Amino acid sequence: MRSGHRLGRRFGWLWAAYGTSAFGTWLAFGAFPLIAVQVLHAGPAQVAALAGVGAAVGAAAAVPLGPWVEFRRKRPVLIGTDLVRCAALLTVPAAFALGVLSFVHLLLVSAVVAAADITFRAASGAYLKTLLPAGDLLVANARFESTAWTTTIVGPPLGGAAIGLLGPVATVLADAISYLLSALGIRAIGAHEPRPERREATRMRAGDLLDGWRYILADSALRPLFFNTALFNGLVMAIDALLAVLMLGRLGFAPWQYGLALAAPAIGGLIGARLARPLVTRFGQYRVLIMAGTLRVLWPLGLAFVGPGTAGLLLVMGVELGLIFCCGVFNPVYATYRLERTPTDRVTRTLTAWTVTTRATTAVLTVLWGVLGSLLGARTAIGLAGVLLLATPLLLPRRTPAPLPEPNTQSLHA
Repeated sequence: MRSGHRLGRRFGWLWAAYGTSAFGTWLAFGAFPLIAVQVLHAGPAQVAALAGVGAAVGAAAAVPLGPWVEFRRKRPVLIGTDLVRCAALLTVPAAFALGVLSFVHLLLVSAVVAAADITFRAASGAYLKTLLPAGDLLVANARFESTAWTTTIVGPPLGGAAIGLLGPVATVLADAISYLLSALGIRAIGAHEPRPERREATRMRAGDLLDGWRYILADSALRPLFFNTALFNGLVMAIDALLAVLMLGRLGFAPWQYGLALAAPAIGGLIGARLARPLVTRFGQYRVLIMAGTLRVLWPLGLAFVGPGTAGLLLVMGVELGLIFCCGVFNPVYATYRLERTPTDRVTRTLTAWTVTTRATTAVLTVLWGVLGSLLGARTAIGLAGVLLLATPLLLPRRTPAPLPEPNTQSLHA
């Protein structure tokens, strides 16, 4: 690692752009369901559809974008997806002001933003790998992770206050502006970016759509990690949905208590992200990946034993703190490991396939556990998900993978 870990002006602009858009996203967290309920008087089925269908349609739309983006300069793609998200979100306050806002409109905007978000994440991973040397990737990913948890702590409370004063549409406007500022930050990076070279025919084939999944499943190191992260994320999100039902319903917690129980422990993610690099330096990347990936599954089962009152609130905060701390360590190490295992000319397709699968798995498991919660009770369903999570470390890589062959740098930078 370089002394001082100064990653340069170009990374500074990318980091600032990420922080700005992440803050806007968390500021507007939950705004669409609130608009659907308060403005459009939507029912539970419509609110669920807004969360599930919009994300699913967006993920499906992002699938062909992965191969298309792979062989194009990434910085214009990043700017373009930021501007698309900005424009799509701006239509919501505009339609509200004109009195023509509808549920279908919200659904379409949700799908467009989801597709642009997946494309941005995939392109930004590929761009980061070309922007920095391999030895600095962990430092960069730890900074992104720290920023993500910081905005998680700060954004929702400020967004809640803004919604109380100005209504949920105002936070959507702020989110749109954050994407515009992000686009300006990425544009300020400057510098010439070479166009990626494509060896095969320039016309995209139908088989290109599956290239990301093919590469993941063929790699002995990425394959188990792929299944592990998809299942872990899906089960944790399913637990979070049931925890809201349990705490706000049967246990009688106030909404502010529920928000505090989930927001305050995010400080653990900030601490974990800052410790990721020192831990890797001391113990090695593979060992930290396995240990953090194992320790994070020990916490969620405790949420099945939440009771009412202060003791229950403290239990939720303690469990979430431990879970988020372990995730704060795991996430930047895992993101770096994944980038290092993926050739530069396959990063966008691989990350697109990864994100689409993770989001689809999360949607399916959230719906499934919602049904189980109705049949068995929220507490029992949370306990079942917690038990299944205990088995997910078996899907982590079982041994240190062999290094990838050195890429042909002449062809990559032609």
